[in-house]
Amino acid sequence: MIHREGIQIILINTAVWVVLAALVLLFGESPVWKVIVSLLSLFMIAIVLLFFRVPTRQTTVNPEMIVSPADGHVVEVKREYVKEYFDCECNVISVFLSLFDVHITWFPTGGEVVYSKYYPGAHTFAFLPKSSEKNEHTSVVVRDGQGREVMFRQIAGIVARRVVCYANEGETFEQASEAGFIKFGSRLTIIVPADVEPLVEGGDKVLGSVTPLARFK
Repeated sequence: MIHREGIQIILINTAVWVVLAALVLLFGESPVWKVIVSLLSLFMIAIVLLFFRVPTRQTTVNPEMIVSPADGHVVEVKREYVKEYFDCECNVISVFLSLFDVHITWFPTGGEVVYSKYYPGAHTFAFLPKSSEKNEHTSVVVRDGQGREVMFRQIAGIVARRVVCYANEGETFEQASEAGFIKFGSRLTIIVPADVEPLVEGGDKVLGSVTPLARFK
């Protein structure tokens, strides 16, 4: 399946490369260039289709676990003072998404959205630590039925130019339901209270809506 956020981009991208390939095939004189442009067109169409794919996932709802909100690799697990919303020491887990990862964002835990804010900003490389606060991003806090809160940030990168967030304050979502989409390379940061136990470390590969990142005590 193809994600709805990608339909317009896919149609435009496909049209551009089909027209380009057709012009080269009809009016080009070099057989080599005809082959090159044809293969390049197929590649560019395929890579955009791949980016907006919707995977089939077997998810298990577990209110004691905080699951990864995105596919990618863990680039950072640390404890730091988080001023936004929590204003205290927290555990921070960051996941970097490459161009080849699924870019859907899932809710790491179920509950009510009690905080949702969009921040305009820069578009530096998403794997840099400073991107978590300096780049364009959204911050969302979900509070479960026991009053436990988890924040996740969708962060745009140097290629990603748009963050789509479906979380509005006052709405309730289930764990592993869709929370949004980040178009092209990006980063997800998960912020939890200091007493929440991280279950991953730097370099770990994670799957969105499937891999547990942390566990409530």
